[in-house]
Amino acid sequence: MYDTIIIGAGPGGYLAAERLGHEKKKVLLIEEQYLGGTCLNVGCIPTKTLLNSAKLYVHAKEAGKFGVNAKDVSFDWGIIQKWKDEVSAKMREGIGKQMKRIGVEVAVGRGEIIAPPRNTTPGKVKVTLSAGGTAEHEARTILVSTGSVPAIPPIPGSKDNQHVVDSTGLLSIAAVPKRLTVIGGGVIGVEFAGLFSSLGAEVTVIEMMEEIIPFMDKDQAPLLRGAMKGVTFKLGCKVEKIDGATVYFTTKTGAAEKVEADLVLVAVGRRPVLTGWGAEAAGLDITPKGVNVDDRMRTNMPGIWAAGDVTGKSLLAHSAYRMAEVAVADILTSLGGTGSITNRMRYNAVPWAVYGVTEAAGVGMTEQEAASKGIVVLKASAPMWASGRFVAENTFTGPGEVKVIADASSRRILGVHAVGAYASEFIWGGAVLIEQELRIEDVKQLIFPHPTVSELIREAVWSIK
Repeated sequence: MYDTIIIGAGPGGYLAAERLGHEKKKVLLIEEQYLGGTCLNVGCIPTKTLLNSAKLYVHAKEAGKFGVNAKDVSFDWGIIQKWKDEVSAKMREGIGKQMKRIGVEVAVGRGEIIAPPRNTTPGKVKVTLSAGGTAEHEARTILVSTGSVPAIPPIPGSKDNQHVVDSTGLLSIAAVPKRLTVIGGGVIGVEFAGLFSSLGAEVTVIEMMEEIIPFMDKDQAPLLRGAMKGVTFKLGCKVEKIDGATVYFTTKTGAAEKVEADLVLVAVGRRPVLTGWGAEAAGLDITPKGVNVDDRMRTNMPGIWAAGDVTGKSLLAHSAYRMAEVAVADILTSLGGTGSITNRMRYNAVPWAVYGVTEAAGVGMTEQEAASKGIVVLKASAPMWASGRFVAENTFTGPGEVKVIADASSRRILGVHAVGAYASEFIWGGAVLIEQELRIEDVKQLIFPHPTVSELIREAVWSIK
């Protein structure tokens, strides 16, 4: 019998297995497709690998501005794709070796809960093995981390259309399309738009909302759009149908328009995987948004926890990591170990990032969110050109800034938001400020390394009156 069976080996699943393995618990990790889940195989890692190649291409073309002459710059999509696959394979291999090193057993197949743990009776999980056959295993606790899949809206003409792909399909295309239409202006759509426009594609993004990246600060979303020179944005527009690779849509004024392309990406978000692993048989409380959990990642059924995208709480790999750690702490407590009852999941300081030639990132409240809660804020922004590091390493071609907002009453930092180079790398600092409830005066006493772009956080704080 196992201490814990984990269904799903994405970021939440494999990190939980690693943490439990370090605690010498007997763990079975079940994965139907590949270790690392969506993030490592068809999400975060492959997209960032492709984006890095695109950045190198763009930087090589602009190198003359820095006194470096690179003639006849070109890219080879086949080699770019090969490198992407090598990166994912290497990281999958690393996870597999880590599981073996700490004694976690891995089963390749589909896991399904057939009986939840009850008091002293262990839970049962059936594994339909990919190699054939089935096996049943018992465990004192179960963690569900089945992740999410692309959400595909019922757009007429999108089904069984060879010109229409989701984010997974776009990662494996044989060549860069000359024209790409992206339906959806969220993180996934914007990242792919930036990637392919950097490689010379003519890209159009159609978004139903009035602005891209709906959770971005409203002052900064236009900055990100402005930096994406090769992308045409159609905002406040509703897609009506797709015919081949032609997308028909209605503008916010009611006018009918169309955009022709060679390929159409549908990127309107993701949805939790809630079927196929025994949620109903286990008696779990689920909604279309995800498995309901509390702040310790407990489901309504004792002995079963859930972490990651399947909860619908925060569909980010780093959120899944933290959820897994919180779940593990509580699982260890239930097993009579060293879990901490104060280790709880909080969502107020979860950072997000958009990767591209120009990056964007944020954490905490936006100015608009604070206003909707009736919070009076103090705010200030520091332009990217105020950073010596930024000026030395960039070509002044894109706008950018770091914006900080604070509660006018308590003077606590509520949000940090950035558009520009390295935003994804320093936004964690903003998360610390919010998590630790630091005030304006506290941040002024911190020493940031110079020259870095991160010190623009400090500059913005010092500009708050």
